[in-house]
Order: sequence, then C-alpha cells, then structure tokens
Amino acid sequence: MTGEETARVAPAPTAPAMPAPALPASALALTRAAQELELRRDEFQLAVQLGLVRTVPGGVGARGGRRRVERSEVDRLRSAPDFPAGLRDRVRTVGTGKAAALLAVPQDRFTRLARTGHFSPVRFYLNRYRAVVWLYLAGELGEFALAHPGLLTGRLPKQIRERVDGGEDRRPRNWRARRLGLLLRSTEDPWARAAAIASLLGPGQLSEIVDDPYERAHLDRLRPEPPSGRTESAVARDLMDRLTVADDPDEILWHRMSLALALDEARADRPAPRPDTAPAPDAPTPRPPRGFVLIRPPAHRPRRSLLDRLRGRRGTAGAEPEGRSRGRLPSET
Repeated sequence: MTGEETARVAPAPTAPAMPAPALPASALALTRAAQELELRRDEFQLAVQLGLVRTVPGGVGARGGRRRVERSEVDRLRSAPDFPAGLRDRVRTVGTGKAAALLAVPQDRFTRLARTGHFSPVRFYLNRYRAVVWLYLAGELGEFALAHPGLLTGRLPKQIRERVDGGEDRRPRNWRARRLGLLLRSTEDPWARAAAIASLLGPGQLSEIVDDPYERAHLDRLRPEPPSGRTESAVARDLMDRLTVADDPDEILWHRMSLALALDEARADRPAPRPDTAPAPDAPTPRPPRGFVLIRPPAHRPRRSLLDRLRGRRGTAGAEPEGRSRGRLPSET
C-alpha cells in the first residue's frame, strides 16, 4: 500500500466540539508509557502515529494539551504473547542497505523499486553529508516480498527501467502522502486538518486558495511541526522545505482541491479568529505569525471562483515553480 492511497481516504465526519473529558486517574504521561512498553522515544512516537498505541486527550489543565496513554492500553499491549519483541518489530525501520538485505536483493535493485513507488518511506533523516536517508517499515517490506516475488528476481520490467532512467523518484511524494494520512488521523479538529493539508503547499499556492489573510494566519499557527525537528542549518532547512512541499503538478492540484474542501468544513464548524475587538490594556499586542503580514481585506473585495483558485495563476509574479523544476534531491542512494 502506498502513502498516496493512505492520504486519499475520505475523512470521517467530525462531531461538534465537546469539552475535554475527565482524565482517568490511571492515565500515563507519554514518556512513562514508552518506558513501560520498553520502546525508545522514536519507536514510541512511530507507534502512536501508526495507531499501534492509542492515546487520549490530556484533559483540562494538562501541560501544553499533551496527550496521554490510559493504563488499560498499556496493559493490553503488555499482555500480548510476543511482548515486547512483537511491538518493537512492528515499528522497526530500516534504511536502504538493510532493506535490500532483508529482501535478499542488490541495493541498486531496491533503490529502483523504491524510486518507482513500490515502497513508501515512513521516515527520513539527513546524514552528515546532507543527503536524504529514507527509512522503511521492515514489516511492510516482508509483506511486499510475499505479494510480489517476481519483482525481486530476474530482470526488472521495462516500464520500471524506463521510469528510473527518466529520473522518476516517488519517494518524497509517497512520504508526504503517508505523513499527511497520519496527521489527518491524529486530529478531529477541522482547522487542524486543513492546516495539515496546507503545510504541503507553498506560500504562493496557499494564498491563491485562501484569500483571507486571517485564515492563512490561523492555518500557519496550526501548521504541524517539521518531521525531523527544527534545524539551524540553511542547507538543511532548504532540503526540508523541498521534501515537505508538493512539487508535481497533479500532486499540487490534488492538495489544492483537498484544502478547498477542508476549508469548507472548517468554516462551517467555526470561523478563523480575527482581531475584531481591541485587546485588554494589560494584554500583549498580538504578533502576526512568521511569514504573513496581516492586512484587513476591503469590505467588498471581489472573490475569484473556486475553479479559478484551484487552477492557479501560472506565470504570475511570486508564483511557485510547477513540476520537478526544483531539481533532484541529494539522496544517499
């Protein structure tokens, strides 16, 4: 299953916002739950993202609104016959070299299959040479070997060879689609869901879909954290931006349409916050989010049709390059 298929599942209808339920006294902090499940921090985070470990809202007064894990969930996982090895195996990730060894194929063959979208990376990191190192779930590789044994031996089909020779590399796109699916499943808030989709579009694309600067500011505040944390290196930041922002024309169009639909749901739920009332004398002056200048739009601003906004304005000032014009990403293999 590719990440593209995961992200295109229609979201379930969201229920009206309800007050946070009372937190059970037995609920554990995430760090404590990870210790009891005998998982490293990165393993536990991946287990939560994949839905292997269920979390609950932190409740009223929880520090930073952090989620927690109920004692019953920890007990359920610990009671499994294969605990803790089984849980660790389900979140085990491997790079290209180990993945090729796991499938008993040459590393070059695995890379060709990954570039043509036969595997979806679940994570990546930048090595000391600022090259992208993709990580894959070991369990999914085993499932692929059972389902497609013909692709692991003999000569690769002509279509795959031609796609690789043509420079195709679907690893970034499949990773983005997979991450979006995980983000959408992690929240029921319609504005947070819209922000997850908006994070895949550059500023130029976003401004064409979201005319209201206050809505763009709200989406920016809800933007998901970078997948590998924040970095001070300009080169690393540029690579991260190129990995996290859609670049194929059809991918961009898909996310533009998805964002337009998500915004309709968010606006129906509640409007984006606006500074319509003056702040209290002792309250700090609100600061606009990074990258946006908040200017109240005119009262009778003409609005373009939805179809025009989805299609975008090619060739206009500030428009972002379409397709693969950003060049090939430096990858380890």
